Amino acid sequence: MKIDLTQKIAIVTGSSKGIGAAIARELAACGAIVIVTYHSAASDAEGVVTAIRETGGQAIALQADIIDLLKQVKERFGKLDVLVNNAGIARFGPIEAVTEEDFLEQYRVNVLGPMLTIQESLKYFPPTGGSIINISSVGGQNPGPYTSIYTSSKAALNALTVSLSRELVNRRIRVNTVAPGPTDTEGSKAMGLAGSAIEKGMIAAIPMGRFGKPNEVAPAVAFLASDNAGWITGEKLAVSGGMR
Repeated sequence: MKIDLTQKIAIVTGSSKGIGAAIARELAACGAIVIVTYHSAASDAEGVVTAIRETGGQAIALQADIIDLLKQVKERFGKLDVLVNNAGIARFGPIEAVTEEDFLEQYRVNVLGPMLTIQESLKYFPPTGGSIINISSVGGQNPGPYTSIYTSSKAALNALTVSLSRELVNRRIRVNTVAPGPTDTEGSKAMGLAGSAIEKGMIAAIPMGRFGKPNEVAPAVAFLASDNAGWITGEKLAVSGGMR
């Protein structure tokens, strides 16, 4: 099944590395013009753009708050067709160690951030509609120990997806979720999961017996962004090696 996103304008938030970078590369490989966004890792974002251009794709990197970013996209390209809300943070630990600041920060980035981005983006989708894909986690449905704040924020994002899919259907905007399982990224390495008891426990819960790779998540996003998924909205697609 060929995925054709030729000349679609796609924003991928938090796409300077990890799953976001893989999504940006995949969308560009399918023909989209991709806006790689980043918070502080400018060199990483430019590296993603360079890799896309070297393989014949089209991409730019932008650092800006969402209002300015969307205005720049409108000025350069005239519209927005695909929005991928990938930016997120994860902090794990026992409930006794959770602080109010931890809670608020994870919910601000993982729930409020996508909501505000979607809210602002609605001004820029054309009358023909478009596709919004929220990157959640299999943990939003099947939370493990020591992940209560992170996984509950992803459960909230899942609910946001379903509600908005029904609210935006008359605008021809589809809203779906991709829920990765444990994935080998820079973030998972930074949390010290490699070789840890937590990692072993996660692997034991994955029927396929291993962490995923970012480039195994990205094709699901490209599919949902495409017209091939034109009758799909409000769904959650787990990309998790069989983990539920």
